[in-house]
Amino acid sequence: MAPPTPRLIVPIDLKKKPWQQNLPLHNRWHPEIPPVAEVKTGEIFRVEMVDWTARAISDDNSALDVKTLDLSTVHYLSGPIRVVDRDGNPAKPGDLLAVEICNLGPLPGDEWGFTAIFDRENGGGFLTDHFPCATKAIWYFEGIYAYSPHIPGVRFPGLTHPGIVGTAPSMELLNIWNERERKLEETGLQSLKLCEVLHSRPLANLPSTKGCVLGKNSKEAARTIPGRENGGNCDIKNLSRGSKVYLPVFVDGANLSTGDMHFSQGDGEVAFCGAIEMSGFLELKCEIIRDGMKKYLTPMGPTPLHVNPIFEIGPVEPRFSEWLVFEGISVDESGRQHYLDASVAYKRAVLNAIDYISKFGYSKEQVYLLLSCCPCEGRISGIVDAPNAVATLAIPIAIFDQDIRPKTSDIVPTGPRLVRNPGLPQCSYDGNLPTTKNPCATT
Repeated sequence: MAPPTPRLIVPIDLKKKPWQQNLPLHNRWHPEIPPVAEVKTGEIFRVEMVDWTARAISDDNSALDVKTLDLSTVHYLSGPIRVVDRDGNPAKPGDLLAVEICNLGPLPGDEWGFTAIFDRENGGGFLTDHFPCATKAIWYFEGIYAYSPHIPGVRFPGLTHPGIVGTAPSMELLNIWNERERKLEETGLQSLKLCEVLHSRPLANLPSTKGCVLGKNSKEAARTIPGRENGGNCDIKNLSRGSKVYLPVFVDGANLSTGDMHFSQGDGEVAFCGAIEMSGFLELKCEIIRDGMKKYLTPMGPTPLHVNPIFEIGPVEPRFSEWLVFEGISVDESGRQHYLDASVAYKRAVLNAIDYISKFGYSKEQVYLLLSCCPCEGRISGIVDAPNAVATLAIPIAIFDQDIRPKTSDIVPTGPRLVRNPGLPQCSYDGNLPTTKNPCATT
């Protein structure tokens, strides 16, 4: 007998706003957000979701929507989902919730997505000091492949995954989050800098009632921007079909939420809005591991709540045999030595890759967006050999329509052969924060 069709427990109507959906969406973490559905362990169920901006970004040739995006509203999540065992007993604090991804993809009839660079003073990104202007690229899907008229000459298979999968925090854990992040926001600006410039981004996104969608305003509900002990916005690109996530349970029923669907993403999602963001669906199956937190998770902090999820990578991913790898060390663009700073090293690796690939007919903005969303592999290669951390970024050669490897002959790179729409939708940068110029970079 054929297995039953997965039960649709969270439907999405793309013509409606998040607060108009039959089952409301939410964009904060809080233990008192009521569940919108209940599932039993072993049941395969389907959850639909909007893209993380809830259709605020349009399929067009303007980046004005990126420049003016209200970031207080993101991310929009589907759920919470209450999980009970076959006897109807809910998941309990201290359990582990094993969430298996059985199937996923874009919402039928909505097979497109976007990648964007935020304006430096409205979100920014990893390289916001180099790329301060709001910019975007639109991608279209052909089965498992993505292509963009804004970044011609590349085509690659997507490793589709949810950026956010998490359980609800307890009130105690929520208070821990808010206290430590508020302390960072209040004291870190004077002491914490990344390459001297990225401190201009928010150090933390503290609770705010502005843009809050919970069914009620909450002054202590946590933003969904960072990953935390409950999972949340981890942006692990390999969590695709066949993957399993072992999430700590902090409240009765676990209250599972998910969203931020990605067609494809590079390690680091360096442009911040850097995956191919899309609306999509997940088909999931849950199991409860009783007392799993005590059995399998060792707290790395002062309370039993200071734990982190375990992720099991699935068997499905694109296969590439040839890669071009760029190295970075913890010396910034000014020549300043940093001590074993993996973030500085990764920034150098990304900048090296951008400048190199721009020699093949691309603008640096096109390459920045591409490295944020294509299936590239980032690694911390060395973290012990003082003073330099070493990071690498590996790019699959096959995604390009030309050979981008260095050659002994004097062949001049000709640029993308497939030209559909030269140039990217981009806005001007109207702020006055200083930008970083690399005096040796390719112009």
